[in-house]
Amino acid sequence: MWLHYIIENASCCVNVKEGLRIVISDWVGFDLIGMTENNSNTSASTSSSVNTSFQDTEDDQTIAQILAQEENKSNSNANLGKRLSHLDSIPLTPRVIGEIPNANDANLDHDRLSERLTTYGLAELQIEGDGNCQFRALSDQLFRSPEYHKHVRKQVIKQLKHSQKLYEGYVPMQYKSYLKKMGRTGEWGDHVTLQAAADRFGVKISLVTSFRDTCYIEILPYNKNFSKELWLSFWSEVHYNSLYASGDVPTRLPKKKHWLF
Repeated sequence: MWLHYIIENASCCVNVKEGLRIVISDWVGFDLIGMTENNSNTSASTSSSVNTSFQDTEDDQTIAQILAQEENKSNSNANLGKRLSHLDSIPLTPRVIGEIPNANDANLDHDRLSERLTTYGLAELQIEGDGNCQFRALSDQLFRSPEYHKHVRKQVIKQLKHSQKLYEGYVPMQYKSYLKKMGRTGEWGDHVTLQAAADRFGVKISLVTSFRDTCYIEILPYNKNFSKELWLSFWSEVHYNSLYASGDVPTRLPKKKHWLF
């Protein structure tokens, strides 16, 4: 019943803009195969493609502006590390999603994570539970908004494609199939995509988890050089949120509920 709840919510999460892009993509594919659509349809397809490209360009410009502003600011998230400096961090071993816990175990995991966050003075910005939560949480830490999750996913996929030899050993399926699956909006991110994100953006990702024996995981770029530190919480195999110091959580409201049990 619990698993059905997640699938049901994940399937209805696509917003209007995303839904429009999907319809356009499917229609264009049909047009190329059938080769029977009239000129007006072709014109509409061209116009839609231009609009989509314009939106992507607009997003990239906004991101560039945010990054330019961040250059003159100190990375306050680096200070969060002092709260866990006495703990031994565990380096990440990239892997795909493991077994999803049952409802009872998920509740216990969530309680354990909440207690840890309270102990270390950390608080979560609740991220929408729509299958994009890892990419939304990364987007929030990188660009001060979860809404650039598509851009983050696109960059992660580029990294996975360009450096296949770094990651393919951690993927227990055909690598091309994995890339195709992970490129879809709504596909859950895993620890392989976290490593790829650290490499692509040149950041250290600090993960406070609900694992019983592993409280704190660090994901470093393969070259060990990073310019920024990102903080995420990981409700094991269920959900990612963006972390801040208690009292510093920005007032960004998710469009939909995060996972609740």
